[in-house]
Amino acid sequence: MPNVVLRIFRGDRDSGKTADYEIPLTPGMVVLDALHYVQKHQSPDLAVRWNCKAGKCGSCSAEVNGRPRLTCKTRMDSLPHDKPITILPMKSFPVIKDLVTDVSWNYKVNKKIPAFKPRPGTDWRIMQEDVDRVQEFRKCIECFLCQNVCHVLREHDKHDSFGGPRFFVRVAALEMHPLDGLSRVGLLKSELGLGLCNITKCCTEVCPEEIHITDNAIIPLKERVVDEYYDPVLRLVRKIRGT
Repeated sequence: MPNVVLRIFRGDRDSGKTADYEIPLTPGMVVLDALHYVQKHQSPDLAVRWNCKAGKCGSCSAEVNGRPRLTCKTRMDSLPHDKPITILPMKSFPVIKDLVTDVSWNYKVNKKIPAFKPRPGTDWRIMQEDVDRVQEFRKCIECFLCQNVCHVLREHDKHDSFGGPRFFVRVAALEMHPLDGLSRVGLLKSELGLGLCNITKCCTEVCPEEIHITDNAIIPLKERVVDEYYDPVLRLVRKIRGT
């Protein structure tokens, strides 16, 4: 097997640059394996976040050749070897060190979303089709690749007024649950800034769990906001009722 060159970002939020490391390829190697080789043989202080190495913890997110990916699911033989393979930290979040970014902002957003609350007197019966609908959203592993690729966060830095696709998925799992008794539509419109999303589907394209974020979560939520706040018939009814 030939050798390849990894071009890895080294530094912190204040400064940094890429450094090249030549490593040998082995059959079945993924990018995370390559990073571990660099840690073991060439640069023990390389900072890399990872946990399960099975594509289920979401910890090892990075940008490989310009595309947000899980490094544990990105095979080295799927990448071109005639030039260095560039591995950078996620752009939408502050760098802590090397490939490790500070994603704590996401958990602050998560705290804004009210948890599941059943309707009073529910008998807990649910149709299988309703289970299937919300189960897709529960596949999310919080890798935050969708947050990283979202241009509202990545290019416009709207962290103070936009929740991002990961949390639209979480809200969708709650709003579309037939036994949930809360409405989070006002939260979507105001604090989570759903209207800023222009449904480019970039989040859907990078999701390692293949969740249809745009079609099945974001667009239906946008429809709920429109129904609640912009439907002329409902506005007339509210005006008549004084609500």
